[in-house]
Amino acid sequence: MSTTTAGILFLVSLIIGLAVVHVPLGDYMYRVYSSERHLRGERVVYRLIGADPKAEQTWGSYARSVLAFSAISVLFLFILQLVQGKLPLHLNDPGTEMTPALAWNTAVSFVTNTNWQAYSGESTQGHLVQMAGLAVQNFVSAAVGVAVAMAFVRALARRDTTELGNFWVDLIRGVIRILLPLSIIGAIILIVGGVVQNFDLHTQIASTLAGGQQTIPGGPVASQEVIKELGTNGGGFFNVNSAHPFKNPTTWTNWFEIFLLLIIPFSLPRTFGRMVDSKKQGYAIVAVMGIIATISWTSTLLFQLQAHGTVPTAVGAAMEGVEQRFGVANSAIFAASTTLTSTGAVDSFHDSYTSLGGMMLLFNMQLGEVAPGGVGSGLYGMLVLAIITVFVAGLMVGRTPEYLGKKITPREIKLAATYFLITPLIVLTGTAVAMAMPGQRAGMLNTGPHGLSEVLYAFTSAGNNNGSAFAGISVNTEWYNTALGLAMLFGRFLPIIFVLALAGSLARQGKTPDSVGTLPTHRPQFVGMVAGVTLILVALTFLPMLALGPLAEGIH
Repeated sequence: MSTTTAGILFLVSLIIGLAVVHVPLGDYMYRVYSSERHLRGERVVYRLIGADPKAEQTWGSYARSVLAFSAISVLFLFILQLVQGKLPLHLNDPGTEMTPALAWNTAVSFVTNTNWQAYSGESTQGHLVQMAGLAVQNFVSAAVGVAVAMAFVRALARRDTTELGNFWVDLIRGVIRILLPLSIIGAIILIVGGVVQNFDLHTQIASTLAGGQQTIPGGPVASQEVIKELGTNGGGFFNVNSAHPFKNPTTWTNWFEIFLLLIIPFSLPRTFGRMVDSKKQGYAIVAVMGIIATISWTSTLLFQLQAHGTVPTAVGAAMEGVEQRFGVANSAIFAASTTLTSTGAVDSFHDSYTSLGGMMLLFNMQLGEVAPGGVGSGLYGMLVLAIITVFVAGLMVGRTPEYLGKKITPREIKLAATYFLITPLIVLTGTAVAMAMPGQRAGMLNTGPHGLSEVLYAFTSAGNNNGSAFAGISVNTEWYNTALGLAMLFGRFLPIIFVLALAGSLARQGKTPDSVGTLPTHRPQFVGMVAGVTLILVALTFLPMLALGPLAEGIH
């Protein structure tokens, strides 16, 4: 079987798996967020944190709750990393202590669902920090994204109200009813597949064939790996991330990890359709996501298998930086999937991708990661793009645009446009500042267009809360830790504020009856329009920078 055929079969099986879980998982999440019944364990948590589960919140109150919870999380994780040397299960390796700048960057990274890492996980973070700090944030940061998405969907479903739900209820239900059960099942499957799960503190010594000795790292890997993928987080227990055989031993575990990072984002449109009482609307949104994702998967496969560009090739494909267990095709699908979502996990070296293959990974993130995007953030990002699309369509026919019975007035379109523009502003400003400073340019391991791509990738990944890296750049410096930390912080919470403000504005509206001029938003025509608007907006925003980076490198 050829590499191309194997890659196509791998992709087709992945799509079939996602189609199978779309309805049952989407319906289950609908029941979770629409139920009025609270589990006993949830009620205990409500009492501990002093939350009233019966009280609903306005958009402002909901946003303040998100920000307060995230601020406390950053502070806790920051302190935990700095004092880990005095806590149990610390590695105690000399020279691996966290500096305040690196601890701050890491705390912000995991709280914002970015999971950018400027350090080697197995030699820097102790097991207690991995479990009580990083893994916990993998759960709650993902739950925050879904909570914000549910608040936005309620705004589209409700009429004449200021209430969007209760953040604390949405957060706790997301963790207890969705992420925890799926993670337990997924961790067991990974352990069966050979993923490590123990408490060894790098004490195992193995003799090599050359007669030397090698320290074998261990730790509670499977339990963190599953939520890393399921919550579209991406942080790695090991420096080489999902290319490490202790995290991703075989081809089928590689397939399963890709499946994990896609199932919730691709199922949430079904939840949306149920909540707005129109399954067709959910199918339209998932169709847009599927179209863009399919274009990305096939393009990345093509560019990596054709191997055009400056990357050394072997056997007709770009093998540099690719783990032999997976091969080029499966690695390309993993890379495209991880950048289409906000996961950031990698099973191959993105800096070694072909010029156009690397461009596709950049472009995936620059889409705003909406196809299907991060857990929760992909859904509300795509819904904002749907609102922008009906506005564009309204301009064409000279009519006030509407979406799901809500008028898109100047206030709504200003909030939607600001939501869309804030991340490109963060990415392009950060890249420009870094390239303007000789000291920061010195961190690039390559010059010319590829060096620019390395810096652009870093800020694109941080600003879009992805977390993956080209890795061909030295970023563990005070400047980069601070700058990228700010990009992650602003890239996560400014869009959340704007999307919740937009939700508040939509929720206050009544029902606008359909008329002959109403644009149907569940038909193939609208699906194509949303996909087109998404691609065009990103192309217009980032094409000049891509032309100077990966496109110039590919032409060279």
